[in-house]
Amino acid sequence: MAATQQLPMQSRTGRVNQRYGSQGERLVAGIVPLSADKYYVLLIQSTRRGGWVLPKGGWETDEATAQEAAKREAWEEAGIIVKVSYDLGLIPERRRPEQLTAQAPKASYHFFEALVEKQENQWPEMHKRSRQWFTYTQARQALADRPELLDALDRCTMHR
Repeated sequence: MAATQQLPMQSRTGRVNQRYGSQGERLVAGIVPLSADKYYVLLIQSTRRGGWVLPKGGWETDEATAQEAAKREAWEEAGIIVKVSYDLGLIPERRRPEQLTAQAPKASYHFFEALVEKQENQWPEMHKRSRQWFTYTQARQALADRPELLDALDRCTMHR
């Protein structure tokens, strides 16, 4: 996204434009947002459960690539402008069947590692989420109950 381009201050909602995979799984794109020195990762508060998560969300039909969707999610949920450095690949659903709900159905995750170029003071979900920088060890503890997010963290090149 060009610096001169005005970023929307409204988050996308609903699932009408959501992409789904061949097995009916929701296609989710996410970012592992790192500090320039790669010693810290930015986590955001989950709106549903209050714990810490990586910025992620549905890849929508008007987005050409999962990377485009991941960068949009980073903006909406964390208020950050990022530069993607690595494609961390696809991560299959790791939640147990009893953890899946209508609001959190089976998903396939595509994560990207990115460096945070800019952290804005105002962003679409600032009233719903807080954000915080974590070391690798702290982030592993914070994401302990989310195996798919731990997998993305473990695939990134941040300092451990």
